Amino acid sequence: MKPVASLHLKKERAHLKSGPHVDAHASLRTVPAKSGSYSSTPGNSSSVQNSGFSDSRFLMNTYARYPVSLVSGNGCRVCDKTGKTFLDMIGGIACVPLGHAHPRFVESVQRHALGLTNASNLFHTENAARLAGKLCAISGMDRAFFSNSGTEANEAALKLAMAATGKKRFIACTDAFHGRSLGSLSATFEPKYRKPFEPLSPPVDFVPYGDVAAIKAALTPRTAAVIVEPIQGESGVIVPPENYLLELLELCESKDVLLIADEVQSGNGRTGTYFEYLSHGGGRFKPHIVTTAKGLANGLPIGATLARGIDLDFKPGQHGSTFGGNSFVTGVASDVLDLLQKEKLMENAVLQGNRIQAAISQMNKKSVSAVRGKGLMIGIQMDGAAKPAMEALRPKGVLVNVAHDCAIRLLPPLVLSNNDVNEFVGAFNEVVV
Repeated sequence: MKPVASLHLKKERAHLKSGPHVDAHASLRTVPAKSGSYSSTPGNSSSVQNSGFSDSRFLMNTYARYPVSLVSGNGCRVCDKTGKTFLDMIGGIACVPLGHAHPRFVESVQRHALGLTNASNLFHTENAARLAGKLCAISGMDRAFFSNSGTEANEAALKLAMAATGKKRFIACTDAFHGRSLGSLSATFEPKYRKPFEPLSPPVDFVPYGDVAAIKAALTPRTAAVIVEPIQGESGVIVPPENYLLELLELCESKDVLLIADEVQSGNGRTGTYFEYLSHGGGRFKPHIVTTAKGLANGLPIGATLARGIDLDFKPGQHGSTFGGNSFVTGVASDVLDLLQKEKLMENAVLQGNRIQAAISQMNKKSVSAVRGKGLMIGIQMDGAAKPAMEALRPKGVLVNVAHDCAIRLLPPLVLSNNDVNEFVGAFNEVVV
């Protein structure tokens, strides 16, 4: 008997040979609207024609996308298919510190695309070595491993901690977000992300964020590492108590436990220093492992896992990545890092972030219970669901993101100008009571 898969493939080929050509880009009007989807009926305000939605029939339903189809960007502005322009206060969720289509970024992409793209990790490449050296000089770490995303950077950190200690258990914080791949998902707190895939590995114990005593109580002889965000992002931008990180490091070192700082969202200059942890303890705070991604290459896919100490290194074959550390992306990332410094964008993040927080606080809005954050990583806590405010801002030409249901999260490009801030503050003042 022939395998079912073979029979299926034969039928598929026969259909393709004899049947009519299928246009993958045919109008959505030929497809009946499914339950819960946006109707494509002419005249309907949520139709493809009127909203500028892309044809997403061939994409998995992984994301609850907003009803906007973006096609271009410049600086802190993005444009949809209908020609409407928006002030982008999301910035690809902290992925584009230089903004969209920054001329020097574009030049960097073009220049590096003319050289090596991906020579594989069988060979040394100058761009990967140069970027690793720059990141180590900034972070105080000794070596780097490159991947393609934040969740991969955290996966590498967890594996590295297990390889170095021989232990398999971790501690993370309530409301933490470290990624959605299986290893990183183990350290992500939100039950709706975790439950469909349990049991997860490695085992992780969760304790309240900002509570060193709780971490101390949770430590066991099997604990390999504690993983923590210097500022929690997905939970609505939560800043820890003063001295929390320094006290946590002292605890970990006294118990021979590694400390992993997840700077995927708070890093790359967003809070005023290249890594947020560099502002803690007067330079005395230095985690054992640091992870970063998002804005590292201004939106191109890259992650980095940095480590210090002679024992924190992989042996050949213990880990790897086909695309990680490729010459093209690491070359661009190196240029992005230089531009953040040359154009003083970290200083601008502090300036504009302070202006936003001060302006929102001075409004004394009844529906705003708190404004918090650092630099251009800001959470505006609403007294109830934040989605209505997000949706009210969109027609005003402002895009924001909701985190943890009740917070407006702002992660705009670090090139945000005075006029951009004024526009956001004015729109927010109009739509929020």
